[in-house]
This record gives sequence, C-alpha cells and structure tokens, in this order.
Amino acid sequence: MNSLTFTIPGQPVAKGRPKFARQGGFVRAYTPEKTVAYETLVKLAAGEAMAGAAPMQGPLALLLLLYVQIPKSTTKRDRAAIEAGRFLPTKKPDIDNVLKAITDAMNGIVYLDDAQIVTVTVTKIYADTPRAEVRVTATHAALEQKAA
Repeated sequence: MNSLTFTIPGQPVAKGRPKFARQGGFVRAYTPEKTVAYETLVKLAAGEAMAGAAPMQGPLALLLLLYVQIPKSTTKRDRAAIEAGRFLPTKKPDIDNVLKAITDAMNGIVYLDDAQIVTVTVTKIYADTPRAEVRVTATHAALEQKAA
C-alpha cells in the first residue's frame, strides 16, 4: 500500500495533557476522557480504511486537513466571509495537539510508529461539517527502496 486516505467524522479534538489523581498513597496519571474518545474514533476510522492490510513501512508523508465547526455566534456577515475563505480559524483546537492525537492513534494500524512520518502538512479551516481528512503516503525514498 503506497497511499491511504480516510475521514474522521466530528470536531477535531486536541490531545489533552495527562491528568493526575491520588489513589491511596500513590499518584496515578491518566489520559482525559475526551482525548481517549477521539483517539478511539481515529482508530476505528483508520482500521476501516486499512481493511486488514498490514501497517505501512518506511518513511511516510502526512497530509491533514482539519475542518472545524463555524462558531454558532458568528454573524451573517462574518459567516459569508468565512464561506468565501477570507477568515481562517485562529482559536482552539491547536493544530499541533490535534496532529499528536491523530498520529498517536494511528500507531500500529496505519504505520508501525509515528516516527516514520518525515513530512507533515496540516491545514485548519472552517466548515459546516466538522471532520479531519487524513492522507498518508509512502515517500519517494520508500518507493525507491521497494523497487531495489
């Protein structure tokens, strides 16, 4: 498999920082519930797209398009500007934290480890239907290694 494209439905979610709770005399770290739920959704979408294929190997390129919900408080004038592409989202979620949640969730499913990703392109835009569109592609170096 040289390329894989799939969509993760719903509002993109940033990977939350670990939380800590005291249990008896010990402190336990845990991942926030919202992060766990989103990573599970990513795993389901990625697994379905892989259709039982083995994880990709070698260097990979990642293209990620994050479509975030247009805020309900947006005025009609601003909504028209957003739909025309004149406004881009500069509010949360942060691109790097969403990227981390998605790449971590794809470990062992789409690729063996997210360390294989050598090129990343991420774009965040407004949309009426929030989602994340993912494309993972074997880089030219990986294709040349297979041909040799």
